[in-house]
Amino acid sequence: MKKFAAIIAVVALVAFAAPAFAANPFMDVPMNSWAYDAVSQLASQGVISGYPDGTFKGNQPMTRYEMASIVARALAVVDMNKASKQDVEMLKRLVVEFKDELDALGVDVADLDSRVAVLEENLGGWKFWGELRFDAYFADEDDGAYTSGSDVDFKESRFRLWMTKVVDDKVTFIGRVGGSSLAWNRFYAEIDMPYEFTAWIGKWCYDWEGSKGFYADNDAWFGDQTEDGFYMTRNFSMGDFAFFVSHHEGTTSILDDSVGTDVVDAGEWFKYGLDVNFNVTEALRLGLGGQYYDYDSFTVNGLPFDGDSVAYYNANFTFDFTPEIALKGIYMMEDLPYVSELGLDDSPSAFRAILDVSQEAFGFTSLWLEYASADDTFVLLDSAGCEADGSGPYDNYGASITPGLSAFGALNQIETDVLFARLDQGWTDKWGTFQRFVDVSHDAGGGDLDVTNFTFGVKYQYTPALYFELAYDDVDYGDDLADLGFNDDSMVRLRTHLKF
Repeated sequence: MKKFAAIIAVVALVAFAAPAFAANPFMDVPMNSWAYDAVSQLASQGVISGYPDGTFKGNQPMTRYEMASIVARALAVVDMNKASKQDVEMLKRLVVEFKDELDALGVDVADLDSRVAVLEENLGGWKFWGELRFDAYFADEDDGAYTSGSDVDFKESRFRLWMTKVVDDKVTFIGRVGGSSLAWNRFYAEIDMPYEFTAWIGKWCYDWEGSKGFYADNDAWFGDQTEDGFYMTRNFSMGDFAFFVSHHEGTTSILDDSVGTDVVDAGEWFKYGLDVNFNVTEALRLGLGGQYYDYDSFTVNGLPFDGDSVAYYNANFTFDFTPEIALKGIYMMEDLPYVSELGLDDSPSAFRAILDVSQEAFGFTSLWLEYASADDTFVLLDSAGCEADGSGPYDNYGASITPGLSAFGALNQIETDVLFARLDQGWTDKWGTFQRFVDVSHDAGGGDLDVTNFTFGVKYQYTPALYFELAYDDVDYGDDLADLGFNDDSMVRLRTHLKF
């Protein structure tokens, strides 16, 4: 095999690696040679080397050992996420053909085979996976805080089937169907764009609070949304940023928290979002973000409002004292012009402070300790979140824990303070226990609108794919909330969670 012919075969293997062209180091490969670019690229990446006299001697026959050495170095620079199906087939053939020579060179052929297997896994056909979550509730009260119609409720609380298809080296299709009707709730193209941007185009979900580790219970406060539109993100040396634009038409939102029902008709509207993170040091991350809603019209319960925009902003940070102990904080601000027409606060704010300690620090338990406070008229966006179940951020077992935050801004004239604690103990690879406590104080002019919720649970990982959880949950409402239809209740829940 002539060297130049071998180079044409090998250059295909690394054409999808980062193109780092440099001046050709070989004096006997002139710039007008048909092999100049290929030889230059491979030399700049260390795949090929010449003779001590600075020549390549491309017309000389190449020994099998020389070719095996090139194959080994080519594999070292392969981008495992961007190889084409043809590239993978060539890699397989070359590894098989030069197995003995690679062994003689001390190259771990088994490791090369595993790397080729990784490439194959991401190519060709479809990939499917999913999860099923089934809950059995046994409550004290008929049609109470946890169940509907009786004191027992068996229900599928989650069914999802994910699918992906690697279309080519730059495009992947991602989809998800879920629920008893198998509705499509995700379908978008993930595209590697120029300048190291990644784009999502279609129906996708973003969860900026979750990606920063800002909740350990049911859901985010806001920033956890499903959208139809364009989402762009890019990593940089000291952090990352993301932005998006989505469009909605004829949207009518119904928010029912058993205190009142708000019908919000927003007509046609655009939504814009931005999230930026800076890694100031290895221990400190700072973040800024926000969402802006640009409405064509805006009515609440049929009453028109002049304000045609709503905005949400936040500043947040994470400080790692050690790898096991972190302090997290987020300050959230809202601009609600329609609320000012009612003589209420149109610029409410809220904050959350979190101490997150892993089990490695204490040795026997982890600790999540959170304090949160929100002004009146502050609006949660969880009811329109990625799961769209309408529950609040601490409603992990079905009972409404923060009813004062569930009403839309015009009805929510209640200041809210939350103390939340969760502990998890992993006793073995299979067995674990946990406890949680939530204390909510609603300041509504002296009324007793407090809520106390606590949970004890046992976890069992039966197989790597199948998980069981048995939990006792109790919710205690104050007297004034009882007058509004909130009744104390408790229940036992058995959860079966299968991932496949």
